[in-house]
Amino acid sequence: MPLTEIRVAGFGGQGVILAAMIIGKAASIFENGYATLTQAFGPEARGSACSAQVILSDEPILYPYITQPDILIAMSQDAYNRFMPELKPGGTLLIEEDLVRIHDLPNGIRIHGVPATRLAEELGRRLVLNIVMVGFFAAVTKLLQPESLRKAVADSVPAGTEALNLRAFDKGFEYGLMELKSESAESQPVDKWIEGLPH
Repeated sequence: MPLTEIRVAGFGGQGVILAAMIIGKAASIFENGYATLTQAFGPEARGSACSAQVILSDEPILYPYITQPDILIAMSQDAYNRFMPELKPGGTLLIEEDLVRIHDLPNGIRIHGVPATRLAEELGRRLVLNIVMVGFFAAVTKLLQPESLRKAVADSVPAGTEALNLRAFDKGFEYGLMELKSESAESQPVDKWIEGLPH
C-alpha cells in the first residue's frame, strides 16, 4: 500500500485507540507492511477528546506523526470540528453520522457516514461501535484486506468477546458495501439504472 496517513478521533470511551491499533496491526502483522501508532487524550480520558494517528506503508516509516491525513475517522462532533481542517484535499472522511453534523466541507472530500452506535446497540453492546467503524472503514476505503482486519479484531479484543466483535465488524462492513452500492447507482445515468431494475 502507498504511505497513508489516518487519524481516528472521538471521545474517550468510544474505543478510538483500539480501532486505530487494529488498523495498524492488520497492516503490519497480517499484511506484512509497516505501521506506526501515536495517541493523545484530553485531560480526562472518558468523555474528553481522544485521537490516534496511524501511518501505513509498504516501506519503513521514518517519521511517526501525520502531517496531513489522507483519511479522517470522526466519531464525535468535537473530533470533526477539531481535525477536519487538517484533512488532505481530496481526502476521505468517515463519520459517525448520528453524532456528527457536517459543515464547511471543502470540495473534493469524499464523505461516508455510518450510524455506528445504533448498529452496535442492535448487537446489544454499544461499546462495540468502534469495531463497527473499523468494518465500515474496511468496506469504503478498500485499503486493507477485510480478512486481515478481522484477524486483527479477533487478536486485539478481550478474550471471550471475539464473536461479538467480529459480528460488529461484519455489520459495519456490510453497511459500507451497501453505501458504496447506493453511491454507484446514484452516479449512473437514470435510464441505465432503470434498465437494471427487475421487471
